[in-house]
Formats: sequence, C-alpha cells, structure tokens
Amino acid sequence: MFDIERWQEIFETLKKNKLRTFLTGLSVASGIFILVILLGFSKGIENGVKSEFEQDATNMITVWTGVTTKGYKGLNPGRYIQMKNQNFDFISQKYDKHIEYETSLYSIWGAEISYKNETVNYQVRGAMPDHQFIENADIESGRFVNQADLDDTRKVAVIGRRLRQDLFKDEDPINKSISIYGMNFQVIGVFIDPGGEREEQQAYIPLTTSQKVFGAGDDIRNILFTVKMSDNFDEAVALSQSMATAVENELKLMHTVAPDDTSAVRVFNTLDEAKKIYSLIATIQGVFWFIGIGTIIAGVVGVGNIMLIIVKERTKEIGIRKALGALPSSIVAMILQEAIFVTMFSGLFGLITGLALVEFGGPYIEMDFIKYPQVDFNIALTTVFLLVFAGAVAGFIPAYRAAKIKPIVALRDE
Repeated sequence: MFDIERWQEIFETLKKNKLRTFLTGLSVASGIFILVILLGFSKGIENGVKSEFEQDATNMITVWTGVTTKGYKGLNPGRYIQMKNQNFDFISQKYDKHIEYETSLYSIWGAEISYKNETVNYQVRGAMPDHQFIENADIESGRFVNQADLDDTRKVAVIGRRLRQDLFKDEDPINKSISIYGMNFQVIGVFIDPGGEREEQQAYIPLTTSQKVFGAGDDIRNILFTVKMSDNFDEAVALSQSMATAVENELKLMHTVAPDDTSAVRVFNTLDEAKKIYSLIATIQGVFWFIGIGTIIAGVVGVGNIMLIIVKERTKEIGIRKALGALPSSIVAMILQEAIFVTMFSGLFGLITGLALVEFGGPYIEMDFIKYPQVDFNIALTTVFLLVFAGAVAGFIPAYRAAKIKPIVALRDE
C-alpha cells in the first residue's frame, strides 16, 4: 500500500546525505552502464565478423596449389603442381552427395579490359555457374554465366558494378561488347558483391572460354565448393574438416606430393575458421558479461554497506519506533524500500544512458570487425530487475538486524 509519509521520510533521509546517496547511486548506475556498453560492443563484434564471412559462403572450401618443398618418390622439390579439369571432375563425382555448389577457376590478373575510349586493368575469372552462389553475388541486371555458355564456349562476360562504372559510366552495358586483350566479349550481366568494390572490379567469363582464349588447355587455378549444411553446426564443421583433409590427400596422391608438404597443395576451410572465430566471440562475450556483472556486484555491495551505515546512524530512531509499537515488519519494509528505490532509480538511469549512447552512437561505429553495436532491450531490462533484487537482498540484511534491535538497547545507543 502506498504510504506517502514513508516516501517523504525516505527522501528526507536521502536529502540529508546527498553525497553518500549520489556516490552509491553512481556506483550502481555505472555498473549497468558499463554492462550495456560491453554488451553493445560484443554484439558489434559479432555483427562485424558475420559481415566479413558473408562476403563469401561460410561453408566454402578453397583449393589452390603451389611449388613442392620436399622430394618424394624420386621426384625433386621445386615442382609446380598444376591442377587439371580431371582433378575437379574427380572431386565433384566422389563427393557429390556432400557438395552444395562447386566451381573451378582459371583467372587472369590485371587483364586489359576496354570499352570505347576507356581502359582498365582488372581481374578476369573463368568460372562455372555455381560461382555466383559461392561468392554470394547478386545480379543487378542481366544474368550470370550458365551451363550453355560453358558448353558452347561463348564469349560472354558478367562484370562487377565498379567495372561497369569505370567503363560505361551511366550507359547500360547489357548486350554491349567489351574488349579483353583485344578479344570481344558480350556483356550479359552486372553483379553486386558483398565484398565491396575490390570484388566488383572483376569480370566473369565461362571457364571453358577462359581456358581456350588464354591458351590454358585444361589447366585450372582453383577449386571451390561448399559443403551441404546440417542443422547441427558441429556436425557440419566435422564434415567440412573431413572433406578438406580428404581432398588435400587425394590431390597429393594424384600429383605425387609428399603427405607432409604443406606448400604444394593448400586447402582452406572457411567453416572451420568460422567456428574458431565464433568460439572467440563467445569467449569475448563471456568476458564482457563477467566484467559487467562484477561491476554491478560492486555497486550492490556498496548499497549493502550504505544501508548498514544508515541502520547504525538511525539506531536510536528505530528504538523509539519500536517503543511506540512499530512492528518489526514495518522496520524491515522501511529499510528495504530505501535500498530498492536507490537501486532501481540508479539502475534505470544507467540503463537509459547506456542504451541512448549505443542507439545514437552505434550507427557511426563501422570498422572491419565492429559494426552496428546494439543491445537486446529485454536482456538489459532483465538485468536491471535482477539488480533490484540483489539490492533488496543487500538491504535485507541490515533491515533484519534493525528489526531485531531491542528498544532499550537502541535508546541507549549514542
């Protein structure tokens, strides 16, 4: 039941000890404020890392080759391992039931690409139709390379948005012809890549066309594929790891490479790296929670200490109340109400201040691995209520001691 006289008494007590009340409230408010900021930044780190992985498929396995560093079965070190179409076909057929998307690549770096009077030097990649999904590329206009383009070895190209801007300015590039090293290719599409301008400077042409016009025969430079995901993330990681290891061993066997030669055949498992990063994020979030809760506990302990001091200062007053017939429950309620009020007011102030800072300052924070810090309001509000509960517990101990004081003992207190 609302008792205005009790509230007046509480405010009068707080008013008499302004500095003490302010410092107590500040410790509680700063605890919640720090926790909210830490939670916001932990979410920002999570968003930043996820956006980095979204540049390509998170379940991607990439294969490329280099030079052998060890002799093996009579072969000297220093051999360049050249992958062929049959290597890709073998992997595709053997692991078909586990593969979601797949492509092999033959790329040319710094190719001369021209349209009318404009010339740039960007990468040209011979690819298969699935490469669009592996790269998470969206088609802005037109279409991507399809199977008919590969089968017919068509001279068609899909260009990135940045490449379109450099060559065509405001002109529609679809069905126009660009020159790649003096050979004409018809533009059939424009793509957007989440990786940004660096990825959008490229042009994609059919793999078969790339191999033919650049004299590569059946050579390929990379093999990329994505593993079918299961509902269980750990199972998907385990499958991805086993496939990456198996593919590496198969290729080493095909090209007579020493099993422990890490330079000749290289396999990068994005899903395995994603698991490591997400585990690190979880650890960081745990540390942030530990620091924030530790700060809050320090504030709650401060509330408990202050309430002990208040009870000590008001011992004689409590004795008079009990001598006049005040029930122990009313004494407990009086002390608890003051503790809960200070904790609640300070906690909400820290919460609102922290949320406001994250809400208005978050959109301006955008770095490689920190993007859009944000806080789940329900979690933050729940934390405040837990704080109030902890404040009530901290206030109950001195309140209970006050209720047990005998009037005669209290009246003798100096």
